[in-house]
Amino acid sequence: MSFLDHIRACNAHDLSGFRPFELDGHTVGWVRHALADALPGVDPGFVVTADRLTIAPEIRDFEARSTLLDHAAAYLVERGTVKALRGEYYPILPRWGAEPLARLDRAAVGAFGIEAYGLHINGFVRDEAGGNGAGGLLLWVGRRARDREVAPGQFDNLIAGGQPIGLTLAENLEKEAAEEAGLDAETARRAVPVGAISYTMETPAGLKRDRLFVYDLELPPGVTPVNTDGEVECFELWPLDKVADSVRGTGDWKFNVNLVVIDFLVRHGWLTPENDPDYLEIACGLRR
Repeated sequence: MSFLDHIRACNAHDLSGFRPFELDGHTVGWVRHALADALPGVDPGFVVTADRLTIAPEIRDFEARSTLLDHAAAYLVERGTVKALRGEYYPILPRWGAEPLARLDRAAVGAFGIEAYGLHINGFVRDEAGGNGAGGLLLWVGRRARDREVAPGQFDNLIAGGQPIGLTLAENLEKEAAEEAGLDAETARRAVPVGAISYTMETPAGLKRDRLFVYDLELPPGVTPVNTDGEVECFELWPLDKVADSVRGTGDWKFNVNLVVIDFLVRHGWLTPENDPDYLEIACGLRR
């Protein structure tokens, strides 16, 4: 196991098994060939050719497109591709910041291979004694509840969440901070945006194309996070050396959190070109 192994695992995919999903001339997703071929039978508004899936050109309204995609999402449950719909919707965007072309239930995002946006917050504390590496930083580590469908019992960031349609990043950050760590809005607003991470990963459901906005949130030593939505079993404050050894040497972390922590190690000078021969590939591999 290595830092680079985690990055490679999150970028393992073969696009030859997928067909582009296009809207308004933009490739907004990737759909497995079998699903693409089946969708016109689900709703004739889907149009399939040998090289793409799209929606009939006369269906241009946001709500009409979204209704069509609701039919497809229900079909995914019927065929067992996803267990159940979530009732939370993600935007389908030609690019970040553009007007949404449609919305799609979160559970169906992977099957359609659309770009899914989210945010991850590294919660850290400065050790005044300075004895924990990288300037004496300690990182808050959450252990996910054992009943989670994704990564049960594995380690996680202080705060993380998908970006649903209708919320700004700032609004979503405050919401997730309250739910996942019991932090008030004033504290959440101190989180500093420090970049983004992207990866494309083939899964049983389809193609997971995540774009994660990353934040650092420095917390004072006296603040202890408390989970309120049942997603996290407990929080622990770890020295950065322990965090790095755990990520590098184990599979104990939620798959994409590995990338967020590796990025933190790079930005805070723990991981350098001098101490890891894979540094350049690691740094470039976090943004694909």
